[in-house]
Amino acid sequence: MRRVPLRATDKDSVLTEYDTSTISTPTISTPTSGDDHPAADERLTFDDLGVIPEIQQALAAEGITHPFPIQSLAIPIAILGTDMVGQARTGTGKTLAFGISLLQRVVVPDDEGYATLLHPGKPQALVMAPTRELAMQVARDLEVASRVRHARVLTVYGGVGYEPQLEALETGVDVVVGTPGRLLDLANRRSLDLSHVRVLVLDEADEMLDLGFLPDVEKLIAHTPSERQTMLFSATMPSAIVSLARMHLRQPINVRAEGHDAQATVPDTTQFVYQAHNLDKPEIIGKLLQASEVGKVMIFTRTKRAAQRLSDELEDRGFAATSIHGDLTQTAREKALRRFREDKVSVLVATDVAARGIDVTGVSHVVNYECPDDEKNYVHRIGRTGRAGAKGVAVTLVDWSDVTRWKVINKALDLPFDNPPETYSTSPELLADLGIPEGTTGRVPGAERKEHHSHDGDFLEEGKHGKRQGGKHGERGDRGGRHVERAGDRGGRHTEHAGKATEATERPREERTPSTRVRRRRRNGEPVDGGSADTTTAQTPSGGTDSAESAAVGSDGPRRRRRRRTGGHGDVAGPSEG
Repeated sequence: MRRVPLRATDKDSVLTEYDTSTISTPTISTPTSGDDHPAADERLTFDDLGVIPEIQQALAAEGITHPFPIQSLAIPIAILGTDMVGQARTGTGKTLAFGISLLQRVVVPDDEGYATLLHPGKPQALVMAPTRELAMQVARDLEVASRVRHARVLTVYGGVGYEPQLEALETGVDVVVGTPGRLLDLANRRSLDLSHVRVLVLDEADEMLDLGFLPDVEKLIAHTPSERQTMLFSATMPSAIVSLARMHLRQPINVRAEGHDAQATVPDTTQFVYQAHNLDKPEIIGKLLQASEVGKVMIFTRTKRAAQRLSDELEDRGFAATSIHGDLTQTAREKALRRFREDKVSVLVATDVAARGIDVTGVSHVVNYECPDDEKNYVHRIGRTGRAGAKGVAVTLVDWSDVTRWKVINKALDLPFDNPPETYSTSPELLADLGIPEGTTGRVPGAERKEHHSHDGDFLEEGKHGKRQGGKHGERGDRGGRHVERAGDRGGRHTEHAGKATEATERPREERTPSTRVRRRRRNGEPVDGGSADTTTAQTPSGGTDSAESAAVGSDGPRRRRRRRTGGHGDVAGPSEG
């Protein structure tokens, strides 16, 4: 019989030991309190859970001294090497629940037994995460908890070069955190040796299921030894995840950080749901960003184009905003997240790729710019606020076409928003609910639309519906441009010819000099009057006479036909009468 000591957070019901030989998958849940807030239990410390002093010291330096419910239940079990399935809502401290025990079980170079390892420097723990952002967040938390113990943590994910990751693996690492794709790639190249892994963690397993990573996860598990500790953590437990746990976990203990009847969303997050028109949403967002008690704001969209378009719109309205989506390179995504964490921008517009793994302090509001696809996406979106006992606000804007989808989400999560009220940016209820001052507009006071100057001095005004070209003095310059373009295309003439003609017509008339033409008259190929040349002077604006016409009138003999241009069309005049 194998007995595992346990501690519960409720002082009236302390579980001293649990017999795991009689029941294959026992379940341990924390007693639910009246408000069901996932706050840290100040009656317990990490020392009470059996955490070593080095990790306690590193956590205390970050102000973490009391465990959260999922941590107080999971850490004593995980330290002993027992397989476990942890289920808790987003933002309740799942990362440290497995991270502390993982760091305590690995042997680091400063430990006495490191030299006796069969293969020192090979990974002893593996953490798989569904997204790059989540992998980086988990690695960051592990590095914080191991600052005193000096565990070597390597983050492995795609979108970046192989060289730094290969060099770190050759130097030696203790813990590897990564996404399934890049991990499997390195394992197939035999650059990543997983045959010495003691602890295997599957974080956000339901998300890996949704993204289609389970086949890669199965292959990676096959690279690890059978005698290992396996921990699976997730916010939801679909049937496929339960089957995965039964296949790869040995007599796991199911740990829940709340009662079975607890709601999926964090109670510390105040939720508002409005039925809004798509064209009015930017104005609503602009007013919300100027509400009282607004810190950092995360806005979620369905598509990559919508995220980029909304980010550009908010920047045009004067807000410090950036975006993160799949069209950006990994370097650009990391830069955007870093700017958001460092308070260089206060608004982050993202797709669902960032809904998991972004643990940024100070996020006061989360906005669902578009209705999520299902209840799981909704839970993980609004889970970016109200984390670790902090308060938060979640606002969901539902289009008319998404009302049915929202009702399905509302019913699945048992929320009281079955019929969202029709709301506009000028609705008094919106201003009152979100704390928006009266008279606030959707644009930062003093912000002007960006004008991008072109090479010829005209400006391109970038507005909501694209770019419009204007003249230097505000007139519509596109008409003149079209005229010149048509003139250049007609008859094979080029634009520069039209430009010269325009310059000639704009020259003052009094500055023009009379042009002279030398015309040699011939008849049947023979010069007339001995081939003498007549000089014809063009008529000046003052009304001068044609010298050729005067010579013809004053000469003896019959009148001769002469050529003259009338009306500028090259017509030939007939014989003169009289």
